[in-house]
Amino acid sequence: MQSLLLLAGCLLLGVIANLLWAVPQRLIHLLNAWILRIALPALILALLPRLSFERDLWFLVASMWLVFAGGWSVAAFAGGRLGWSRARTGAVALAGGFGNTAFIGYPLIEALRGVEALPLAVVADQFGGFIALATGGVIVASWYGGDRTHPAALVRRIVLFPPFVACLVGVAAGRFGGWPDGLERVLHLLGATLSPLALLSIGLQLSLRASADAWRAIGISLAWKLAAAPALVYAFGLAAGVRGLTLVVGVLQAAIGPMVSAAILADEHKLDATVANATLAIGVVLSLVTVPLIDALL
Repeated sequence: MQSLLLLAGCLLLGVIANLLWAVPQRLIHLLNAWILRIALPALILALLPRLSFERDLWFLVASMWLVFAGGWSVAAFAGGRLGWSRARTGAVALAGGFGNTAFIGYPLIEALRGVEALPLAVVADQFGGFIALATGGVIVASWYGGDRTHPAALVRRIVLFPPFVACLVGVAAGRFGGWPDGLERVLHLLGATLSPLALLSIGLQLSLRASADAWRAIGISLAWKLAAAPALVYAFGLAAGVRGLTLVVGVLQAAIGPMVSAAILADEHKLDATVANATLAIGVVLSLVTVPLIDALL
């Protein structure tokens, strides 16, 4: 609960600052650069070496990729039907395709299902969500941001994307026994700055003054992320014979509100930041209600 209050407080501080002062765009860009290039890679490097991947946990990874693919498909279909710009379609794909499975997912799932559910939540987050963001998310952001005609540029962006590099280094470090205690503590401290600064950054940019078409895009993204995506993951799990806590955690992680890093990635690639940030802020707040309701149904 304290973690959720901290996130809400940082978002509120950003909103208040945005209302009271003219926030320099350079400050926002610096915050976003720290989040994507330092804090997020540090968190991945801290957590990934301690994870062990077992074959029966494939569903947790596949479910996060299913949410991403579904979010992209919904955005592409709706964008084509409603005449959205590429920037708006890409923003909806990122906001609807990735959940805040760490900083919202971990405390919510622990509160709802106990500490024994946390390792499963970490597998879905690290092996599923983070790797999907570092590969598929970069492809979406680059494609809709203007690099769609240069496959080599897409590959280069993925390979050089700091969280993707951190995933590779983290897996290698795990094979060699992990990090020394002192270095691991430093990585955890750097990673701990990610979520507060990300919510602060979103608050500094948040504007609920949007056109009817923008609100339609926000509604479509949230309808997918908070309702349709967990329903699809549940059906997929049942069809695949997955049961018990693994199925529950996969569904709950699919239902978590949008990922802060995905919204920041949208902003860095000059996609529709208004739609991405509003979807994130509203989705995170709504998921604090919708996720417990979905858990009760399970």
